[in-house]
Amino acid sequence: MALASQLGDWVSQVRFDDLPQDVVEATKLRMLDVLGLALAGAGTRFGRSIRAGAVALSPRGPCRIVGYGDRVGVTDAAFANASFSQALEFDDTHNESIVHMSSPSVAAALALSETERVSGRDAILAVAISNEIACRVGVVAPGQFHRRGFHPTGLFAPFGVAYGAGKLLGLDAQALAYAAGTCGSFAAGVLECWVDGTDTKFLHSGWAAQSGISAAVLARSGVTGPPRIFEGRFGLFAPHVQDSGAAMRLDRLVEGLGTHWESRYSSFKPFPAAHVLHPYVSALLRLREREGLRPADVARIECPVAEFNVSIVCEPVEEKRAPASQAHGRVCLQYTLAEALWSGRLGRDAYEDQMRLNPEVLALARKVEYYVDPEFPGPGRFKGAVRVTLNDGRVFTEIEEYNRGSNENPMSHAELRAKFDDNASGVLTVSERERLAQEIGRTENLSDASVLVGLAIGSG
Repeated sequence: MALASQLGDWVSQVRFDDLPQDVVEATKLRMLDVLGLALAGAGTRFGRSIRAGAVALSPRGPCRIVGYGDRVGVTDAAFANASFSQALEFDDTHNESIVHMSSPSVAAALALSETERVSGRDAILAVAISNEIACRVGVVAPGQFHRRGFHPTGLFAPFGVAYGAGKLLGLDAQALAYAAGTCGSFAAGVLECWVDGTDTKFLHSGWAAQSGISAAVLARSGVTGPPRIFEGRFGLFAPHVQDSGAAMRLDRLVEGLGTHWESRYSSFKPFPAAHVLHPYVSALLRLREREGLRPADVARIECPVAEFNVSIVCEPVEEKRAPASQAHGRVCLQYTLAEALWSGRLGRDAYEDQMRLNPEVLALARKVEYYVDPEFPGPGRFKGAVRVTLNDGRVFTEIEEYNRGSNENPMSHAELRAKFDDNASGVLTVSERERLAQEIGRTENLSDASVLVGLAIGSG
């Protein structure tokens, strides 16, 4: 049986009661995180542009854009809300595949809740399905996509959303496989924007939400797609992974479905930057606080990195030392460490122009060096270390074995709630944030999940 069909069989049969309790609780936290990030992203320059574009593209419809309340069509609402959530590079990530799975899955489920009968239990199940399948597609050939200039979220998340949306739409196993096949024609994620710092990477969560819903609706309407979309001669992996030496494990798509939850190995983000940078930021901030490091005293900062990180956050060196935009800075090792050391933090307001263009910060970025350490782990574990040499010859070293927010080094519920409050504070009052957080906490008891969208609009 084709792999997409095996996934379809599982999705068509799985029920809310089949979800492990920790997956349910993690899914609710991911919903809280994504809605907070959507509210933060909605107020950015990028977010305002997305809102204007979505409204221009869509006739008035049944679904709402969070933070604003504009009424648009279901795919346009999903597109806008998922794009908002990616705007700050602050959304959760599956460690091995490096796919941002929750932004598109939450946006899609909540958009559909405004057109279909979707209970809170249905929404949790759909998000959990979407996240699980996006992660599973991503672990077939981890590390092989970034190096070729493809963003895993644009490639893998559409499939997750197609299955999650299909579950909400009541598709049978065959229709779900057709939806996945169609989705393969939509999946994309070219990263040329990393060269010049333009916006398009942040659209990939939006396209994933939009594409997954579209594929599921088309399948419900009778459109067929190739169930061998994963393993086929012209399927997803054949054209994208052409290195004969690259390891591929297609069996990981379906192995242990329902018992092994790959999405458990995903990390929340304490910093609005590429996830592979997080352990370096944490290590440097600890050193700064413990040793009282001052930027003016630093002669050199050395960072061992895993080889797969070089093309993502280390090279080309001149681009990474002086990013062209806020978006660009979020994937730059050298600049990010310079700003973190200079500011003593890396929060929601990081990468603003007054910092990004500060000549003293840029001079500090030129003191950050990297080298490939073959002992550093590849995709699946984010480890970081910094070796800081001061002008007086003193040397300090700090290691972060596991990134903050991972299973091994988790963020607490209180930390995630504080992150939500900070991100949502530009739109929601204290009482509105409390109400939304409370309702997300009891999502499984909601008869209508669309209440969460209404609570994420704000009172103006």
